[in-house]
Amino acid sequence: MFETEQERDRMVEHIKDLIGRKRYAELRDELLPMEAADIALLCADLDEDVPLVFRLLPKELAAEVFVELDSDEQELLIRGFSNSELKEVLDELYLDDTVDIVEEMPANVVKRILQHSDPETRKRINEILKYPEDSAGSIMTTEFVDLKKDMTVEDALKRIRRTGPDKETINISFVIDANRRLLGTVSIRTLLLAEDDDVIGDIMDSNVISVQTLDDQEDVARMLSKYDFLALPVVDTENRLVGIVTVDDAIDVLQEEVTEDIEKMAAILPTDKPYLKTGVFETFKVRIPWLLLLMISATFTGQIIAHFESALAAFTVLTAYIPMLMDTGGNCGSQASVTVIRGISLNEIEFSDLPQVIWKELRVSLICGSVLAVANFAKLILVDQILFHNPAVTVTVAFVVCVTLVCTVACAKLVGCSLPMFAKRLGFDPAVMASPFITTIVDAISLLIYFRFTTLILGI
Repeated sequence: MFETEQERDRMVEHIKDLIGRKRYAELRDELLPMEAADIALLCADLDEDVPLVFRLLPKELAAEVFVELDSDEQELLIRGFSNSELKEVLDELYLDDTVDIVEEMPANVVKRILQHSDPETRKRINEILKYPEDSAGSIMTTEFVDLKKDMTVEDALKRIRRTGPDKETINISFVIDANRRLLGTVSIRTLLLAEDDDVIGDIMDSNVISVQTLDDQEDVARMLSKYDFLALPVVDTENRLVGIVTVDDAIDVLQEEVTEDIEKMAAILPTDKPYLKTGVFETFKVRIPWLLLLMISATFTGQIIAHFESALAAFTVLTAYIPMLMDTGGNCGSQASVTVIRGISLNEIEFSDLPQVIWKELRVSLICGSVLAVANFAKLILVDQILFHNPAVTVTVAFVVCVTLVCTVACAKLVGCSLPMFAKRLGFDPAVMASPFITTIVDAISLLIYFRFTTLILGI
């Protein structure tokens, strides 16, 4: 692992130097002890030298590196592979990794991959591709160890030794009946500690937690995290075992979902490409829809200001505090929304908790609003009135601003905590109801409150 970017850059330069001097044996010896993920990281900076580096690696390590590369680099390698090289790489890949590659590649590359896969692999790839995107079936692998309940431990270990090298995990084996219905699981630890003549049905764990093929992949990933499983069985509607989801796939899913939520919370349409690999026009396309929507919605705040133009003309000093009130309200709403959205994503908050959430945020908002109001009142009197000698800043004006501040903070917190929960209830992604959207709503509310207090207290 490279601790700093400078260390990685030095390694890239060293590799290029070895390639330039044709010291391929020395380069191979330096790459062999490295982890596949680190080699893939180096390949991102090697450009046209990637195919040469890849061919220096033994086939097992090469396959691991290939999985870690991004889709553009994978496509570059596939196009440069001979038929025999492509088949060697595909033979070393686990099925779920092959499916991921097939989903990312252009049609002509996919056709070539399938042509050089054996018939059984092709069949299994097509089966997985039929499952809906983001479902458990779409991320599962069919490469697992299955055992029968009437096997002895000795027979089970023989089966694991015979079939294990081609499986994604052998830490957990899955016990099935003649119709492939899932009966239980047994760990390799249990097998090693049992007697040779013990029967699998007697030592297996029959309390199995499983998911169905159409379950959402994010829910599956959370289950793996919740129960600390290394693999989770995937069954069909008749409880027949069709695959497993492993923890490495779950980590990828959670990373994708978090990235997607962050993009939505920043008012950006989700994209699956890295930032530096996304073109200018593609970046424009994912940003402009929300910017247009938010710009149009922000016109409401302009209409509110225009409606109270006479009040602002009478007390021009009021205009100076509009940005502070709007920004404070937006910040408070964002704090509440981000906290609630995170709680929803971790399944810590349900819609039934809405009254409890509102009551908590209301109390928090009153405390926060009061502290902010006291600090702001002191600033208005000591700084604006006394230090800057601004006679327009009277105690009454300061009171209007501070009362508005308390109410704005309260409304912002309530809007920020409730909108994501209503969005979830209606089937929308709560992340959509984040900073930009809530800020626009709170801006309008803060202005309405401000001008309402202005007309009531100042009599204009």
